[in-house]
Amino acid sequence: MSKGRMEAFSDGVLAIIITIMVLGLSAPHSAQPESLIPLIPVILSYLLSFVNIGIYWSNHHHLLQAANRVDGRVLWANLHLLFWLSLFPFGTTWMGENNFASWPVAIYGVILLCAAIAYFILTQTLMALHGKDSVIATALGKDFKGKVSVVTFAIAIALCAFSQWLAFSLYVLVTVMWLVPDRRIERMLAG
Repeated sequence: MSKGRMEAFSDGVLAIIITIMVLGLSAPHSAQPESLIPLIPVILSYLLSFVNIGIYWSNHHHLLQAANRVDGRVLWANLHLLFWLSLFPFGTTWMGENNFASWPVAIYGVILLCAAIAYFILTQTLMALHGKDSVIATALGKDFKGKVSVVTFAIAIALCAFSQWLAFSLYVLVTVMWLVPDRRIERMLAG
């Protein structure tokens, strides 16, 4: 089965997710700069989510560059990932509009954690389809950053009971870790 339809569908869903998130931003009813101050949590939540969606989009693109084909298992694994990513607008809005209260920050972390697990499942499904000597399997290797991300998200969720700011900081840390593009697949395709 061709991977083109899956890639196009995924790109469309991610574009809609970003659109929904930006539509959740409301302009203040005042033209004064100080009217933006109460919106800082909303803007920070949006910024973090936008960057995370961008990271998923970029890595998804690279992953599918290395894939030759997809099957039904890959399609469902991809839909599983898209499901969790589609919850970003909800988590973003709830966290930002409630000034990073513990429960919204924890739920946002659950969404991050489940998206990371779903991406891991997608990579494992593609590696199983393409074989242990494939470009995907060789490039991803042991996926250290992916495993560290999952563990860090789990720790951050637990920390919400004590300090939602520390938890949020860990979410930012993982995001910064992924800002450095994952070039493993590009190197494998070029080499």
